[in-house]
Amino acid sequence: MATGKPAAAHRDWLGLKKEPPPRRRFALAVLSFVLPLALWSAISYVPWLWHPLVRITSAGDVEYFSTGMEVPRANFERENQKAAAEKTDPAQGYRVNPPYLPPPHAVARAFVTAFQTPPRLPGEPWLYQSLGHSIRTILWGFIASSILGVPLGILSGAYRLFSWIQEPFIEFFRYLPAPAFAALCVAVLGIYDPPKIAIIFIGTFFQQVLVIANTVRRVDPTFVEAAQTLGASGPSLLWRVVIPAAVVEIYADMRILLGWAWTYLIVAEVVGTMSGITYFINQQARYRNFPNVYAAIAMIGIIGLSTDFALAWLGRWFFPWKRASRRVAKPTGLQRVRRPKGVPTREVKAA
Repeated sequence: MATGKPAAAHRDWLGLKKEPPPRRRFALAVLSFVLPLALWSAISYVPWLWHPLVRITSAGDVEYFSTGMEVPRANFERENQKAAAEKTDPAQGYRVNPPYLPPPHAVARAFVTAFQTPPRLPGEPWLYQSLGHSIRTILWGFIASSILGVPLGILSGAYRLFSWIQEPFIEFFRYLPAPAFAALCVAVLGIYDPPKIAIIFIGTFFQQVLVIANTVRRVDPTFVEAAQTLGASGPSLLWRVVIPAAVVEIYADMRILLGWAWTYLIVAEVVGTMSGITYFINQQARYRNFPNVYAAIAMIGIIGLSTDFALAWLGRWFFPWKRASRRVAKPTGLQRVRRPKGVPTREVKAA
């Protein structure tokens, strides 16, 4: 009798709507960073991939070339052809990328040197001061947004009255770009930090209300019906049924919305007086110190990603029942069922 492995035993590498094993998840997460880094390294270190410029090491008899100068390859070849036709010394050089695309090792070095290099002008902030200023701007804007947005979102999702009285205007307002209010924010709040915080608030508040309202609406109505059957009514349904049922998803929404707030940072920090990490990036670009620019941009992503991981870790302790529910094994495919002693074990279809 022919035997074969059951279909469930075959590996599904794509995993349609299935969570991959932990080791594979880790490998895929690492690969998501390795692939862009590998492409960046190839473009930076393999001369024939791009490298549109030539850095002059010897000008030869070409008049306007000088040592260290970077010129387009077409100009370099044209001048050398002229030198060959006139039987003079050609220029020498090697291919390089533009200054705005530094190699990975230069950016990695900048993660250290950028913190150690003092500002060029008196009164300019150090990098750590710029980062601290940006983090404070994000936190104040997001906290202010959450203090209003979370309660309004819960009310809008739980009660149709609040939904109809709030959401039509919020739906309209959320399409208005936050930077459009920059001039008004400066006129009302001044040129320092308050208008920047206001831009973060405008960029997140209206989306926050709608996202949380949608999350609350997804609460299983049978929970509410069961509570009403047991005599619950009025505000107790909201506080003891709806909010506990939605709090885990609301917390996940808040993590996503915090990342949304970070995307408005650069726009917010150019409102009024430029400040924070945006000021540092613009100054380093002005000095053509592009490794520092890339390092500063990467630091924003590292801070945001680290914050999200920290919040995810805290969520496991805030909501232990969610962690426990993930440990419950879900029967799939064919399982071996232990029979009483004396009865042979056989494969049965899981219920």
